[in-house]
Amino acid sequence: MGTPEPVLAGVGNTILVLSGKGGVGKSTAAVQLAATLRAKGHRVGVLDVDLCGPSIPRMLGVEGRDVLTTPEGKWVPVSVDEEERLKVLSIAFFLDSKNDAVIWRGPKKNAMIKQLLTSVVWNVDYLIIDTPPGTSDEHISVMENIRHAPVLGAVLVTTPQMVAVDDVTRELTFCRRTGISILGIIENMSGFVCPTCSECSNILASGGGEQLAEKAKVTFLGRIPIDPTLSRCTEEGLNYIDKFANSPICQIYHSIITKLTRQTDEEMEVEK
Repeated sequence: MGTPEPVLAGVGNTILVLSGKGGVGKSTAAVQLAATLRAKGHRVGVLDVDLCGPSIPRMLGVEGRDVLTTPEGKWVPVSVDEEERLKVLSIAFFLDSKNDAVIWRGPKKNAMIKQLLTSVVWNVDYLIIDTPPGTSDEHISVMENIRHAPVLGAVLVTTPQMVAVDDVTRELTFCRRTGISILGIIENMSGFVCPTCSECSNILASGGGEQLAEKAKVTFLGRIPIDPTLSRCTEEGLNYIDKFANSPICQIYHSIITKLTRQTDEEMEVEK
């Protein structure tokens, strides 16, 4: 038997971004976490393994780019910025059209996920993995393949309503059963920021994610309101964290990243 392919070669630490259901802003959160890590001086990669809904390239403004390969047949992730401190790889780059549907059975999906985890040349400090919603075959494939890789843990994203919180509770149980450390919970879409007066109103609900974190005894990372400016940036592929560095949401994401990376950053300083 040949030597197995190394998983996540060239990656310092990995953070999984999970949600119990679709529509809670998981991919948006993944992009902002990556952009914030970059703003703090790290080299960052984003791996989009949401095979049926690969939206990360559009959010990062690199839709339609070509993926290069090395002489050894490895994939080179697409650079988002000129400094090459933010890179991304997604199934979307391999589709003929953004309107193409990925209609694959489990084994083919699992094979692609394994290839995404073993056949990419990263060279990054942090890798953010955007996973599909729920607890499907794709999740099991990811967990099985990253078992021996440098993984910090998982960030769970929910909205405040109890129906979404119930779904992320199942995701939390999934993480514990598969041995993935839970880094914390983000309560997304918690309130609405008025574009005129900047006042925040709770149009959906508030506090569901925080209550779950308290009940499950995990870290509550923060509450992110709905902001039309952030939505526009993700639609147009603009870097919200850079363009609106003084916004309340940007400050919240900086606080979240500080909580997630405090121990790792201290270890990096010791090594220097």
